[in-house]
Amino acid sequence: MNRSYKKVSVIIPALNEQDSIGLVISDIPKDLVKEIIVVDNGSTDHTAEVARNAGARVVRENQKGYGAACLKGIASANNPDIIVFIDGDYSDYPDELGDIIAPILKGEADLVIGSRIAGSRDKKVLPPHAYWGNKLTTWLINLFYHYHFTDLGPFRAIRFSSLKKLGMRDKNYGWTVEMQVKAVTHSLGIVEVPVSYRTRIGKSKVTGTLKGSMSAGVKMLYTIFALKQKSFKSYTSQ
Repeated sequence: MNRSYKKVSVIIPALNEQDSIGLVISDIPKDLVKEIIVVDNGSTDHTAEVARNAGARVVRENQKGYGAACLKGIASANNPDIIVFIDGDYSDYPDELGDIIAPILKGEADLVIGSRIAGSRDKKVLPPHAYWGNKLTTWLINLFYHYHFTDLGPFRAIRFSSLKKLGMRDKNYGWTVEMQVKAVTHSLGIVEVPVSYRTRIGKSKVTGTLKGSMSAGVKMLYTIFALKQKSFKSYTSQ
């Protein structure tokens, strides 16, 4: 299969990831991608410098938030066919990028989610509150939208033309949920592929603290209910 005929942009949101960002960039298969964009989300360490030295293009987004960083990366991409999102903490395996984009290249999917639950992951990588929060969120998506996801994994790929149809808005913790729910409501072709997962380098800004975990969980649940309410109002107004 010829994987190089599509333009693939990799977007890496990063906040104080100087110890891991270089490893992420170096492990990305360069023959499969056209550009690597690191979105520095207000780092106070040497994240941007390390990323540039590793060969990435660095853009700055001062508004804090995972979604804000992703939106900045999308706006900075150079006319891609496919956009890949991956975290900068080295918890994912960047060399599995080929598996992530393969269903899109084959015409089998518009959105591909790397599932840590289906893949071979360290048993203790996800803290219990993160694991069960993920379970609850995917269960609610299945309940309200009748689509069974196993994970909200950050390692994902989406056809750029499909991404533009989703009209992504969320600036922080609701980003992954918004994308997956809107992919269902827009009838996109969705595939999950198993991915490997390991303990991240450094402390997580979300699951590493109880406050971060609670904030993320509340926002994810709010996003599900808000999108459901919006779709219901749209349906009843027709």
